[in-house]
Amino acid sequence: MKSILRTTALQVAAAVVAVAMVPAAFGQNLDPAKLGPASIIGQGPGGAQAASVDEVRLTDEDAAAVRAGNFKVGLVMHTLNLDWSQLQIAGVQQTLEEYGVEVIGITSADFRGDKQIADIENMIQQRPDGIITIPVDGTATAPAYRKVSEAGIKLVFMDNVPRDLTHPEHYSSMISADSQGNGWIAAEVLASEIPDGGTVGVINFGIDFFVTNERTKGVRDWLAANRPDITVKQADFTDPSRVSQVAGDFLTANPDVQGVFAVWDAPAMDTLSAMRAQDIDIPVTTIDLSRESAIEIARGGPLRGTGSQRPFDQGIAEALAMMKALIGQTPPAWIGVQSLPVIQSNVLESFETVFHEAPPERLVEICNDTPGCG
Repeated sequence: MKSILRTTALQVAAAVVAVAMVPAAFGQNLDPAKLGPASIIGQGPGGAQAASVDEVRLTDEDAAAVRAGNFKVGLVMHTLNLDWSQLQIAGVQQTLEEYGVEVIGITSADFRGDKQIADIENMIQQRPDGIITIPVDGTATAPAYRKVSEAGIKLVFMDNVPRDLTHPEHYSSMISADSQGNGWIAAEVLASEIPDGGTVGVINFGIDFFVTNERTKGVRDWLAANRPDITVKQADFTDPSRVSQVAGDFLTANPDVQGVFAVWDAPAMDTLSAMRAQDIDIPVTTIDLSRESAIEIARGGPLRGTGSQRPFDQGIAEALAMMKALIGQTPPAWIGVQSLPVIQSNVLESFETVFHEAPPERLVEICNDTPGCG
């Protein structure tokens, strides 16, 4: 009995020490206005500097030329099964339709390179004036994307440029968020709950993809500069449908992990499922805001926050860049969109910023019932 009491006392003492070692500012005490960089810190493909969306705003003359062109544009997506994808498409469609540009088709590759190659080739056969697209795999799809420019079709990328394609020879522009900046936000929120000398895990996309590489780089760079005491361990997935298994196996093999960064919101939700299956309760951060992740953040559960893209706004920028290209102008190589910190205290406001609509009733109810949510 004495031995049991002594062990219990030691465990309690260790827990008290661990809590004391957690930095004072964490969780709802973080100020979203002070999180992350004040400006874009990342670079585009090939080291391109970020251009502003203002550089592709249409003048009255531009708008008249677009309306007179009777242009047609196709969208070739990596997946449609994300709020991010739906918001991108909504921003693109709304903006193109405002200027009389017809969207002739939207395809989904379901994260499969072979399917996207077929989608690209089929879209070329429909003879659009332009294609707006996000590559699944920057290497495997590169030859197919070369066929787009060879066919005289304007090409605007979301988030990633395939290997060896150059601006403006092969594509007109690439638009993305400041992925390094979003990684900075995710690292800063996560590190606020990691004790001195702690360990964090990174659930990373194991395919060479520009923006996901930049996110993970942003996390690692911020931790190295600001919390060098933290050890980082990493697990890679290549199939998004297997994240729960990958994350679960990683957490089983690394019981010392005290927090997790997952490279976008869907893998973060799968990581939460794996954690719950093992009765693990540690902080998680990610990139992007979905309806589901907004609810998790509002509840104050393991998902503490996210560095979010602004996909609807990015869709607007993609449509503007495409229209500039269609009337013979040369948009910037990379247009960057400022990162957005989202934590429990600003989740309702952030939802409106990201979705361009009022928060759903369920999210508002949860927030109203949860201290610190706003």
